[in-house]
Amino acid sequence: MASSPARPVPRRPSYRRGPAGLALAFATALTMGLLGPATASADQVPFESDAETSDNVTHVTNVPKSEAMDAFNSDLAFTGDYAIGGNYDGFVVYDISEPEAPRVVSEVLCPGGQGDVSVSGDLLYFSVDYPRAGDECGAPSVPTTDPDGFEGIRVFDISDKANPQYVAAVRTDCGSHTNTLVPGKDGEHDYVYVSSYSPSSRFPNCQPPHDKISVIEIPVDNPAEAALVSDPVLFPEGGNRSTSGCHDITAYPEKDIAAGACMGDGIMMDISDPAHPVVTDVVRDENFAFWHSATFTNNADTVIFTDELGGGGGAICTEEYGPERGANALYSIDGSKDDPGLAFESYYKIPRPQSETENCVAHNGSLIPVPGRNYFVQSWYQGGVSVIDFNDPENPREIGYFDRAPINEDRLVLGGSWSAYYYNGHVYSSDISRGLDVLRLTDPRMRVAERVTYDEFNPQSQPSYRPGRGHGR
Repeated sequence: MASSPARPVPRRPSYRRGPAGLALAFATALTMGLLGPATASADQVPFESDAETSDNVTHVTNVPKSEAMDAFNSDLAFTGDYAIGGNYDGFVVYDISEPEAPRVVSEVLCPGGQGDVSVSGDLLYFSVDYPRAGDECGAPSVPTTDPDGFEGIRVFDISDKANPQYVAAVRTDCGSHTNTLVPGKDGEHDYVYVSSYSPSSRFPNCQPPHDKISVIEIPVDNPAEAALVSDPVLFPEGGNRSTSGCHDITAYPEKDIAAGACMGDGIMMDISDPAHPVVTDVVRDENFAFWHSATFTNNADTVIFTDELGGGGGAICTEEYGPERGANALYSIDGSKDDPGLAFESYYKIPRPQSETENCVAHNGSLIPVPGRNYFVQSWYQGGVSVIDFNDPENPREIGYFDRAPINEDRLVLGGSWSAYYYNGHVYSSDISRGLDVLRLTDPRMRVAERVTYDEFNPQSQPSYRPGRGHGR
């Protein structure tokens, strides 16, 4: 979910990835590159960690990237005993049934930008935000000015984890930088909220003002019929500063609410009608450079927004930038669902200064499911992974960490943890350049979280939890 580095040219200015246009779906499987397992299991070679950790965090293992999937790793989603890892060249399916020895089940070559992922039963929704010459996975890249370039959402059938099948594609205006799953209330449809931004009059499929998101409806029993059903304008009077769309949205379907990080604005939405979300509150913070992502507390009385100052490529965790820039902002949620109201409580930034050669800023994380308490695990690129206690939202503090040395001591090289999420007893961190890291929290305060299990977990489609509860369809 970062606004990331090194991308093909020509390319839009600012943080965005790429455009698209009209809705499209088709029934036949499409061409893609499927690679066999390429990475050795962690139990085949004794594992020695190269990271510094706090006493309550253990680096269990690392699964390095294969040579075939050598682009940047991005976000994660989880289903049963599997983690799905996005990549700028496609995605990787990991078997994590044994967290100490994960193995690669399949790798799908399907380039198209950062490859944000959401999983729903046997379906995978995959973001495309670099324009391609066609819908199929093997289509070459094309300029952003090409009116026929494809960007949007690709849909895969992952019922066979060793052999995912590409079954549909839907174009969306300005492509899909990120996507958020909202399950339909009828159990027969999924809705995917597509976030994208940075329009230009030069981009035929991404025209300004683009103060909207795209909503795709997918019949779960017939995903080839996936189609755009609405594109609600969230900022009818224009957003703050450079707001022109959203970077990311986190939904809390059980409570019919969502929080959007929309570049210059943070928003709350009513999603009781998932096809037609409605903005209920907007908040602005002049300290924030780029509203990036959001996470609710389990009881939805607080929301954490993140500020990706520098777009993920800057060394923002230095003493020069201080404790409040490129940080989290915690807001309490007051009032009703229809009129929630957001009240600022505090900022949080990792207390471990990083070097000038380490890109570091607030990025993706999730709650640690401890009922009645508020703990958060979060990636900070080369700042590593931070475990945060925010039970007092006015005074959040770090209580654990995982942190590697700089990739390069002499110059700034992009890397580090893109996403860090707690899932069924372990933390999984997607490292941009070094693969998948597995961490275990040994803090007694987190022990009860091990009794909370899920059948499926999309961090941007937030479930509620209690001990022993499973989550899924």
